[in-house]
Amino acid sequence: MFAESWTSWLKGEQRAGRLRQASSVTVYEAMWSAWSAWCIGEGVALDALEPMDLERFLSSRGGRDNISARHAWRFLRLVDRVLANRSRSLGTHPNHAATQLLEQRPEYRYANAAEKDPLPAFLPAGEAKRLVTFLSAVRPGRSAGGQAWQDVRNRAAVALILGAGVTPGEVRTLELEDVVVDGGRTKSMPWKLRVRGHAAAPARETPLAPWAGQLLAYWLQLRSEQGINGQALFPSTRTGKPWSRVSQYNATKEVLQAAGVDDVDGGSFRLRHTFALRQLRRGKAPGEVARWLGVTDPAVMARYQRVLPAPVDVV
Repeated sequence: MFAESWTSWLKGEQRAGRLRQASSVTVYEAMWSAWSAWCIGEGVALDALEPMDLERFLSSRGGRDNISARHAWRFLRLVDRVLANRSRSLGTHPNHAATQLLEQRPEYRYANAAEKDPLPAFLPAGEAKRLVTFLSAVRPGRSAGGQAWQDVRNRAAVALILGAGVTPGEVRTLELEDVVVDGGRTKSMPWKLRVRGHAAAPARETPLAPWAGQLLAYWLQLRSEQGINGQALFPSTRTGKPWSRVSQYNATKEVLQAAGVDDVDGGSFRLRHTFALRQLRRGKAPGEVARWLGVTDPAVMARYQRVLPAPVDVV
């Protein structure tokens, strides 16, 4: 079913002259092969496809953490077109699962639009300052208020998104050895991170805001004192169990709510966008900021540039 549907659609596209480049065929074929293998493994029938199946597949590939919106858009458009071709061939009612998911996810729907693409959401200056103050309330030299180690972990993880521009997924995969201490302005103080490469971004280094470095230093100290095992920078348990996506999402949401951030939905990426805009407003070259973010698509930086000409107040 999957192979036949792909072959039928591909032949039709090539006959119509809509798909001529071999490189494009290779990319689409790789997408469809991965999708087919996942469906077969999960027992998902092509003709009974639901939007949640597509969402599950994207999550299995890294989801919004590690799959770019443009990649998701291309994948969903491919599925929609192949299914439309299949329904025409069989004379059946078309399955619009991919279109429905695009309608539910604006970040996917507008990923390839030049002007309709929503501008990146970011924290207003006042809100960002309140968040930094809240996060930093447990820094060394200040009272932790008897808070659990998980609370310090949660604050430090949020600090790395706002203060270093890493994604939520990257936060979960960071290890102790990825924290760079040597060579900074302040002795024994973290000042940058080494971020491992993945499907959506190359390996890179990104600087830490000083306040985020101080909070991270306190977390490392507390982590050692608590005897937390493993190499993960932010484990889920004392034994070093990995931090799950859902658990981290909920922890981030709780931190933002406690800090008085008004809109906590999608907050992690609002923090990352705030980091990017802050660096650009401070005169950093777009290419340098792109390297820090792990961004390789020029369209992503263009979105930030569309924000900057307007009066924008970021921390």
